Amino acid sequence: MKKRIGLIILLSLFTTLLFAQGKFVATASKTNVSVGEQFEVDFTMNGGGTHFSQPDFHDFEVLSGPSMESSFTSVNGVSTMSIGYGFILAAKKEGTFTIDEAAVVMNGHTLTTSPIKITVKGHAAAQQVQQSQAAAPDDNNSKVDTKDLAKLIFVRAVTDKTRAYVGEQIKVYYKLYIRSVGLLGGQPDKAPDLNGFWNQDVQSKGPNTWKSEVYKGSRYNVTTIKQSMLFPQHAGDLSIDPLTMTLVARIPFKDQFDNPFGNFKDVKYQVKSQPVIIHALALPTAGKPIDFTGAVGNYTVYSDVDKKELKANETLNYTIDVSGTGNLSLINSPKITTPVDVEKYDPKTNDHIVVDSNGVSGSRQFSYLLIPRHQGSFTLNPVEFTYFNPSTQKYVTVPTKPFTIKVNKGDAQANVPAFNSSEQQDIKLLGSDIRYIKTASADAFKDGEGFYGSALYYILLLLGPVLFIGALFYRRWMTEYNSDIVRVRSREASRMAAKHLAFAQKELTAGNRSAFYDAVAKGLYGYLSDKLNIPVSDLNKENIVTQLEARKLDNAIITQLVDTMDLCEMARFAPVTGISEQQVFDKAKNTINEIEDKI
Repeated sequence: MKKRIGLIILLSLFTTLLFAQGKFVATASKTNVSVGEQFEVDFTMNGGGTHFSQPDFHDFEVLSGPSMESSFTSVNGVSTMSIGYGFILAAKKEGTFTIDEAAVVMNGHTLTTSPIKITVKGHAAAQQVQQSQAAAPDDNNSKVDTKDLAKLIFVRAVTDKTRAYVGEQIKVYYKLYIRSVGLLGGQPDKAPDLNGFWNQDVQSKGPNTWKSEVYKGSRYNVTTIKQSMLFPQHAGDLSIDPLTMTLVARIPFKDQFDNPFGNFKDVKYQVKSQPVIIHALALPTAGKPIDFTGAVGNYTVYSDVDKKELKANETLNYTIDVSGTGNLSLINSPKITTPVDVEKYDPKTNDHIVVDSNGVSGSRQFSYLLIPRHQGSFTLNPVEFTYFNPSTQKYVTVPTKPFTIKVNKGDAQANVPAFNSSEQQDIKLLGSDIRYIKTASADAFKDGEGFYGSALYYILLLLGPVLFIGALFYRRWMTEYNSDIVRVRSREASRMAAKHLAFAQKELTAGNRSAFYDAVAKGLYGYLSDKLNIPVSDLNKENIVTQLEARKLDNAIITQLVDTMDLCEMARFAPVTGISEQQVFDKAKNTINEIEDKI
C-alpha cells in the first residue's frame, strides 16, 4: 500500500514538472491550399513566455497578424494559462513550402515549434478571392470607435540619454506598442529628420521580435521597428523629429445590438512618435589639448611598422590603429612628424566598424607610406592621440610607442618607385636622371648640314617662348576656373554620384539589398549636397526641394527625386513592395541625368 502511495506521489510530481516546463506548438488550419486561399497558423504555449520570435513567411502573404490571445482557467484549485499568436496567410504560388520554426523564451529556456509543410496546388475559386478582398482595410472608419485607439497602438522614440556631449553616442529606439488590437500590416510614411546629428542606423537581422512590456500601468506587446546611433554635431537643444507610420489595425466594435463580441473592423491608422529633445553640451575647454581633433568615446591606440631595417629609397609602412567605442567614423588621421629626408604621403584609412544594438564599435586604421632617402638611422617619435571620455568627463591622451629605423645604403643604379600625392610632386627615378660621359667618338658634320642653323632649329627655338606664354595663360585660366569652390563641387557632383551608383549596381548584382539602398541614398544625397552647395548639417529633403524650386526645376523631376529618396529611407527597416531594386536604380540614375540637363 505504501509503495502504491509513493508511486502515485512520484507520478504527480513528474506530471507537475512536465507541465511546468511548458509546451510550444504550431498548428495550421489547412496544409493543402490553393494560390490565394486563406488559412490560419497559430503558435500556442501553455504558460507564460516572452520574446516571441515569428518565422519569416517569405513564401506567403501575411493578411493578418500577429494577433494575440490568452486564456486563464482554474479547475479544482489548479490554474492553467495559455497564450497564442495567430496569423492569417495566403499562398503566393504553387509548390511545397515550409513554415519555419517560431521561438519563445519560457522559464529561462528557449522553446521552438516544429516546421509546418504547406502544399499549394491550383488557384483559389472566385468566391475565396472575393472574401480576401472583403477582408481588406476600410479607409472609412467613421463607424468604428477609435477615440481610445491612441492608447492601444502607438509609437515611442526611446533614448538611453537626453543629455550628451557633442560627439557622444546616443542610442534611439523606435518602439511600436500594441494592446487589445490586431496588427495586420504597416508602412512607414516618413523617416525622422535628424538635423544636427551624425546618424548610423542599426541594420535589422531577421524579423522583428515581440516582447511584453508594462508602460504606464498597462501591459503591451512591443517590438523595435528602427534603431539608430546618433552623435550631436553642435551644442544646444537638438530635436529628434517624429517617425510616422500608417498601420492597418483590427479593432473590435459594437453591432446594431450593442454587442461588442465577435465583431471586428480593419482600419488604417496613422501613428506618430513624439519629438525628443536632446540637450547637447559643448566639450569643456578646461584641459583641452591643442591637438584634440574631436574624438569622443573610449579608445585604445596601437602602432606598428612593417620593418625596422631597410635600404635607402625603399618603402616603409607605418600604421596607427585606433579601436574602441564612439564616433569612430568621424576620427581624423593623427599627424606624424618625420625627418626632412624621409618622404611622407597621405595615409590610407581602413575601417572595421560594427553598428549594432550595443552601439558603434570597432577600429579605424591609418597607414602611412614613408620613403627614407639617405643612409643612417632615424626615430619615429610617439604620436599622441587625444579623445574625450564622456564617462569621466575628461580628456585622455594616449601615446604610441617610438620606433628606431635603420637605413642602409641603397643601390645607386636601382630605380625608386614613383608615387602620386596631393601635396607633393612625383618622385623622380633615381639613377635615371643623371647621364654619364659619352666615351665613343662623336659624329662630325659640315657647315650647313647639321641641325644647327636649319629652319627646324629656328622653329623649335621660337616654339619654346610661345609654349611658355601659352602655359602662363592656361595656368591663369585654370586658377580662375577652379577658384570658385562651389562651382568645382557642382562640376564634380555627377562624377561622385556615378561612383556611388556603380557601387550600388555591384551590390544589386550580389543581392545585397540593404547595402544597395544605402549606396543609392548616399549617391543622391552626396550629389545634391555638391550640386546645390548644401552643407551636410542642413542636408534634408525640405532644403533640397527649396533649392531645386529656386532653380526653376520641373515639379515632375522634383517629385520623382523625393519619391526615390523616400523609397531608400523606407527600405532601411521595411521591405519595399511594388517596385524592383533595378527600377529604383534606373529611377535614381535618370533623375540625376535630368537634373544635370536642367541645371
